[in-house]
Amino acid sequence: MGLVGRVIEAAGIPTVTLEMIWVYHNLIGIPRVAAIEHPFGRPYGDVDDNATQGAVLRAALAVFGSARGPGYVEHLPFTWHAEPADTDWHPAEPSPIIAMIKRARKKS
Repeated sequence: MGLVGRVIEAAGIPTVTLEMIWVYHNLIGIPRVAAIEHPFGRPYGDVDDNATQGAVLRAALAVFGSARGPGYVEHLPFTWHAEPADTDWHPAEPSPIIAMIKRARKKS
């Protein structure tokens, strides 16, 4: 998002990026970061957890109002509900792109 964010910002449109590795992305020049302590693949929350997903989205958008300028990082007040070892990382059914990749590998 660093390059894309910079191009969008150069056109005069402010951006906020939701990030789990906020230090790295701040170093590469993302203008405004909403930092969150969630596992990879679940920045907004668990599958079907609409309440948390909506709350994270609203909090990330609120960074527009509090950001003091480029390089701003705001840590969102969310914590993951389970230890990493106890987290269900994969849905019961793979996404269409993952299913396609698996079928292609079986044919090779």
